[in-house]
Amino acid sequence: MKITLLGTGDAPGTPVIGCTCLTCTDAQRGSLSMRTRFSILVESEKGKVLVDTGPDLRLQLLTNGIQHVDGVIWTHTHYDHFAGFAEFHRVQYHVDVYGIKETLDYILEYLHYMHPRRHDVKMYSPFLLIGLEFTLFEVVHPPAKRPVGVMIKEGSKKVVITGDTQRNISSRSLELIENPDLLIADAIVPPSVEVKKHMNSDEALDLARSIGAKKVVFTHISHYFAPHEIASKELPLGFDGMKIEI
Repeated sequence: MKITLLGTGDAPGTPVIGCTCLTCTDAQRGSLSMRTRFSILVESEKGKVLVDTGPDLRLQLLTNGIQHVDGVIWTHTHYDHFAGFAEFHRVQYHVDVYGIKETLDYILEYLHYMHPRRHDVKMYSPFLLIGLEFTLFEVVHPPAKRPVGVMIKEGSKKVVITGDTQRNISSRSLELIENPDLLIADAIVPPSVEVKKHMNSDEALDLARSIGAKKVVFTHISHYFAPHEIASKELPLGFDGMKIEI
């Protein structure tokens, strides 16, 4: 299994339009501080699946040489996690899309003209895709309706993507995601910045410790962190295009 972090930014991305902070200025130079919106590519020998399709998907697909995908999984209904699906227009038709009913109802009302093949998935019920086992689990990300994280298994290997979430994940979800080989965690800000809908970096590290993650990588990162070259010396920040073999 190979994981590629296509986009590691939060909703506005980095640089933020009109911002001249050190991190946004660094990003303008084309450094690893430059972050497009959230999307993750999961690959096996049998195919490719996207977890979320942020607004920068076209650039991400071109940059990473991705010409076709075998499915899309959506975690929740916020625009920075689904709006880029429209970039498949005239490129790939009838894409198989997966998610819980409430999420698909909302997104497909907006993207109905794409004619995707809908697959409703129940929370905590594993399903197979590209030879991998996927399970959606409940997280907490108000005001999104029933947001989920994604667990992926291949044999004894286990990857957990939290999706957008607060730290107070349910005990049922925590039990499911214990001892992953890789945790890809929402960590939008350092603890010096107040946030309500996401985990900060301290909370993401605490989650990693509590579930026994062998490796943790942060994503959904805002410009409130120091430039990547500085902040990544102390924190496991992901970056756009980062590839991880499991």
